[in-house]
Amino acid sequence: MRDILFLAHRVPFPPDRGDKIRAHHVLKHLAKHARVHLVAMADVEADLHHDAVLAEHCASHAVIWRSMGRAQAAATALLRRQPISIAAFAHPEYARAVQRTLAAHPIDTIFVYSGQMAQYVPAAFAGRIVMDFCDVDSAKFADYAEGASLPMAIMMRREDRLLARFEAQVAARADASLFVSEAEAALFRSRTGAARVQVIENGIDTGFFDPAAGFAGAGEAGPLIVFTGQMDYRPNVDAVIWFAREVMPLVRRSHPTARFAIVGRAPVPEVSRLASESVLVTGEVADVRGWLAAAAVVVAPLKIARGIQNKVLEAMAMARPVLASAAAAEGIDHAGTITVADTPAGYVSAIDALIAGPGDLGPAARRQVERRYGWPARLGPLDALLGLETRAAA
Repeated sequence: MRDILFLAHRVPFPPDRGDKIRAHHVLKHLAKHARVHLVAMADVEADLHHDAVLAEHCASHAVIWRSMGRAQAAATALLRRQPISIAAFAHPEYARAVQRTLAAHPIDTIFVYSGQMAQYVPAAFAGRIVMDFCDVDSAKFADYAEGASLPMAIMMRREDRLLARFEAQVAARADASLFVSEAEAALFRSRTGAARVQVIENGIDTGFFDPAAGFAGAGEAGPLIVFTGQMDYRPNVDAVIWFAREVMPLVRRSHPTARFAIVGRAPVPEVSRLASESVLVTGEVADVRGWLAAAAVVVAPLKIARGIQNKVLEAMAMARPVLASAAAAEGIDHAGTITVADTPAGYVSAIDALIAGPGDLGPAARRQVERRYGWPARLGPLDALLGLETRAAA
């Protein structure tokens, strides 16, 4: 049986945020065909205590605490003339864990999840390297620079430039560079000239996100408009602030009891301050499905969105009417089963229509997800890419 080293920037369990969801399902898929050796970082205390679950899927695993803060990462990156994203995930103990794993096991493939972790692939490694970029991280910083204050804009443009250079170097060495959508893959090719670029789309666990399972709901009176996501992530923060300030006051004119629920862990202070009679800020919840089940409309008003948005797939799987920005809808084959808007007036008009009568939109979205986005089908191309089909049949 083959041995694969899986390098991850976060522990791929539990699958409760976008980056961990994809890593979780990729790791489980690989573990069906090979011995997987995981080296991952943890940045929350709970992620140091998943040994039993990781042992179910991994032949070995090591979890390293990521201790470097943002300020230290920025200072280190400036001194070393490297991207902050790389400095933030640099850790000597992680490098030692990688070396120990390579020395102890006959690793023939290194699967790198997220670009920051490519710094740990040894220069002398002669086996197969698969780089799962997911999306074009450097381009995100170019987006951040637009409209930012001058000092921040300079830093974001620096990050874009240096990280894009790093990504191109990684892709030149990798046997394959993976992205979650053709739009992201095309953008990466245009920015780097990379040739060995493939698309492995995100999927959804339709058995877990199943409206037929029945949920008590969130128990809120009046139409409930729901946003889900990690609430210390800048694009999510900007999206909910914009929606709460620019859209909700207009919605309340025609729906006085409507409320906007911001559902997700680690809300930053500027999100917490949005809480009011019309805006709920839940913080971390035990199960996001209850909130989705209670939603009259699920919104994803992101201005910056790279790749396929799990929050949109989850709402579609729960058969909810989804209203998303063009950026959040990009890359998802929604086949007309979700509504797209980008202006306050567009959101208000769509919300009015969806609250009045969503028709078959929710059930149609569910059917589309079932047809198109089950994880086994989405990850199937990995078998041929890694030569797992032949090994599994042997």
